[in-house]
Amino acid sequence: MLCVKNGFIHDAIHEEAFVADILVENGKIAAIGENLKGKEGARVMDAKGLHVYPGFVEAHGHIGLDGYGIGYEGMDYNEMNDIISPQMRGIDGIKPLDPAFAHAAAAGVTCVCVGPGSANVLGGTFTTIKTVGKRVENMLVRDAVAMKCAFGENPKRVYRDKKDSSRMTTAALLREALFKAREYMEKKEAAGEDISKRPAFDMKWEALIPVLKREIPLKAHTHAAEDIFTALRIAKEFDVRITLEHVTEGHLIVEELAKENVPLAVGPTLTSASKFELRNKSWTTPGVLAAAGCQVSIITDSPVIPQEYLPLCAGLAVHAGMDPFAALQAITINPAKHAGIADRVGSLEVGKDADMVIMDGCPFEVSTEVKYVLVDGEAVHCP
Repeated sequence: MLCVKNGFIHDAIHEEAFVADILVENGKIAAIGENLKGKEGARVMDAKGLHVYPGFVEAHGHIGLDGYGIGYEGMDYNEMNDIISPQMRGIDGIKPLDPAFAHAAAAGVTCVCVGPGSANVLGGTFTTIKTVGKRVENMLVRDAVAMKCAFGENPKRVYRDKKDSSRMTTAALLREALFKAREYMEKKEAAGEDISKRPAFDMKWEALIPVLKREIPLKAHTHAAEDIFTALRIAKEFDVRITLEHVTEGHLIVEELAKENVPLAVGPTLTSASKFELRNKSWTTPGVLAAAGCQVSIITDSPVIPQEYLPLCAGLAVHAGMDPFAALQAITINPAKHAGIADRVGSLEVGKDADMVIMDGCPFEVSTEVKYVLVDGEAVHCP
């Protein structure tokens, strides 16, 4: 048992911070209030004068799949031989001992949504893990939370001479896969317990059944406005859930996105405009979308931006006009909702995992020092 005493609590639910104690038991937040006392022998952490935040959450990245400092041979985040590969599972490529995880945890990023890249029209499933551990099963929050799909320049570039040379082709390939998966699912359901009538097992179409049943969303790589609208159009055609990733031109179509009510993950913005679809990249985007009522997460797309700079990215969005509380939510509760794990992480509330960042100031300021990072109530960073 642990009692964090007298800290300024920023719970990511209430806009105003308040002074209180947080009681932790069995890795969960057991109580939040004044003058809390744990059982005899409980550890006490004095946070007087310090600021207590939920552990920061990344909604979209590839940490552990793209090896830190080991070059091309360490990159496991794209299957490069098949443009339709929904059967890939991000969890199978994660390297828990990658030093990038320690860097992330030391900066207060305690939970990440990780999965395949954007080379393929369908790339496989994302998983959610804590940033501390030696075995991925022990780091797991929830597996298979989304199915990656990609629009725009990346599939065209990778498969231009093999399979995909236009945005029309990308859309057609995704539709074809969803049609085939739906037919496979319907035949399988119609067969019931009669094995002789079931279609031949196909791992690709099996992997898409949770999407068609709306159990997990398509996680759509979309930078340009036209790709955003194509992704939404296809999601409506097949009545599947969707989240939009990157949303680089979101500020140009904010009125339309506000009507759609789908989760938006914005970034990575701390990079150059390395391709045409990034030409309208702006730090104002997350703030403009949040002000319009959209659910916005700020992302690093790690390692495009190193994972530890997630709070810095939120700070740069604030500098560009984003409301500071909206920016805090964009790296805590909103990405937790985006990844379907808000019952576990993203805010300081009773019953949730005791993931906390204790700092001497605001996380958006580079001069702020991280004093403690707790994951499941255990200190993983204590300078």
